Amino acid sequence: MATLEVSPLLNSELRRSLRLTSKEKPSYMDKIPVTDEIASPKKRARPKKEKPPPKIIPKKSPKKKERPIKEKKVKKSAPKKKSGPPKKKPRLVRNPILEGLITEELAEGDGNLDPLPVAVKSSKTRVKETLRAFTSHYLYFVQAEQRRVQEIEDAKEKKKKSKNAKKKEEDEKAKEEEEDEKAEEEEEDVKRPSKRPDLKAITKMQEEMMVLNPVKRLGHIPGIEVGDQFFSRAEMVVVGLHSHWLNGIDYMGQEYKQVYQEYTFPLASCIVLSGQYEDDLDNADTITYTGQGGHDLLGNKKQISDQKLERGNLALKNSIDNKVPVRVIRGHKALNSYTGKIYTYDGLYMVTDYWPEKGLQKFIVYKYKLKRLEGQKQLTTSQVRFIREDVPQSTADLRGLVIKDISNGQETIPIPATNTVDDPPCFKYIKKLHIPSEIKIPKNEAGCKCHGDCASSLDCPCAKLNGTNFAYVRMDGGRLVEAKSIVYECGAGCQCGPDCINRTSQKDMRYRLEVFKTPTKGWAVRSWDTIPAGAPVCEYTGILKRSDELDCNHFENKYLFDIDCLQTMKGLDGREQRAGEVPSVDPNSESESPVEYCIDAEKEGNVARFINHSCAPNLFVQCVLSSHHDIKLAKVMLFAADTIPPLQELTYDYGYAMDSVVMPDGKVIKLTCHCGAADCRRRLH
Repeated sequence: MATLEVSPLLNSELRRSLRLTSKEKPSYMDKIPVTDEIASPKKRARPKKEKPPPKIIPKKSPKKKERPIKEKKVKKSAPKKKSGPPKKKPRLVRNPILEGLITEELAEGDGNLDPLPVAVKSSKTRVKETLRAFTSHYLYFVQAEQRRVQEIEDAKEKKKKSKNAKKKEEDEKAKEEEEDEKAEEEEEDVKRPSKRPDLKAITKMQEEMMVLNPVKRLGHIPGIEVGDQFFSRAEMVVVGLHSHWLNGIDYMGQEYKQVYQEYTFPLASCIVLSGQYEDDLDNADTITYTGQGGHDLLGNKKQISDQKLERGNLALKNSIDNKVPVRVIRGHKALNSYTGKIYTYDGLYMVTDYWPEKGLQKFIVYKYKLKRLEGQKQLTTSQVRFIREDVPQSTADLRGLVIKDISNGQETIPIPATNTVDDPPCFKYIKKLHIPSEIKIPKNEAGCKCHGDCASSLDCPCAKLNGTNFAYVRMDGGRLVEAKSIVYECGAGCQCGPDCINRTSQKDMRYRLEVFKTPTKGWAVRSWDTIPAGAPVCEYTGILKRSDELDCNHFENKYLFDIDCLQTMKGLDGREQRAGEVPSVDPNSESESPVEYCIDAEKEGNVARFINHSCAPNLFVQCVLSSHHDIKLAKVMLFAADTIPPLQELTYDYGYAMDSVVMPDGKVIKLTCHCGAADCRRRLH
């Protein structure tokens, strides 16, 4: 068994805390962040006369309690208000450089170094939360479509068995067969999805007024940087980067004339360069872009008619006259995207010229020459194509390799450790949780009677524990639709097989992970592969211990993870909301009781012990129960909160409350956070 030595200077590898936030049962819609409110472009912006912004009321489930809005204390003599004080309405203001619409933030800072309020969120955080909400919507509709088709198949099979069990006369049987053939043809049509899940997700978010930047804007979008990547056009729509899921040219219509009286409209705001037109030319900082219209969208993408100087084509021409830059997005094929493409934001370009000419198919097309503005971050070909040239193909390519596989073959995929900073760590790798003999695990639950892979959630009792459906969707090997208070999986007492979708977290590791040493944060973990949002990454393993049996020096142990599901269901200062409620568990009943069990990964553990903290993490902790249903002994799993590109460090929120680490003498230990996130809380605890 390989041994490694861990540096004691890892201020980021500290006592972990499992985070489950609420006993309430919000729907998957309740997690969506509230978007920026902005005045309509049809009216001239006059701050003194503006009406207060409309209230956005989130959808409530029957058992959900409405979260109170923080408000200033009101004197007794003042009349009572049903809601908190209205927020100041953002004004439409002019960007002196890009002539764009921006939302003027009116929040006042406190000017001290205390932890930042959770309610204050940067533009980048709002973009990230909106994309997470879109992913939950998308997976929800994928799951709904899979369930609809499965119900049709089940009904068809049931009807077939019923028909075979009965004997009827030949004339009636012939008539039934004829009707069945006709019904089967109708069923085949019903099985075809009426609408793509990503488009349904856009529609749902638009109905709930939860998309960012619903008013089109010129120039950069707050929270989106050059080099940021998106896995579908739908993702770009919900954050306001490119507001149409199909058209290549996004433009502002005549209604914006009220705000920009000196401009000629329509006016282009963004284009997508994705190779749909055979006449496109791309020479890095200079682009020859083909206008829209006249090509075969459903066929071979070739030009089949002349283009006209109208709509988007006219908008690009007007960009020349108005001297206004447009956003450029580059799209390329990618197997790791569910749409088959990945889109990279390349920054701002000026449209410098345009002309009509006969294209390759002898039809008139409009050409536009665009030149990239100087002073912007440069993109390499590998970034645009989502190919990381420095991703190792094998451990032989790694610089500073200290161990080829820290798991010693226990994992199906080797986990190398690299170190170019100091000495290697020392610990024993264990794939599963080490349970001492003195700790008694509850007996297995009876489980489900399903055969095969639990195809139908309607008949599986384990699925019903999660609500009305499985917690996972059959996609990319199983993905969690949304973070939940508890995920109930099939366990040892169930009759289903290992390929059951409701055993997703029990399967072997899927992604090639690497443990590497950083100069400032100690050890860290990254993936060589793209990890889709909702995918399980790893379990947090170690030695299971009773919290009351820890020695007096346990404060120095940087690898303790409290299994404190009940105490953290109320929420980590609102940082992570969860859907679903826990049956037969009342968090209030044991709110003051100490954490009974913890996981000690100091001397024994797996790759999860090396994952660092971040105030803006790309992983989240999920409590999972399978063989037994004792929440005090839940399995601790880490899932992807976002789609994580190769070589991006994996992080999660350690879940500390401020001033929560107290020494036996009553001294509060304060530790500065160095995660570097835009919304860093400044302190870890």
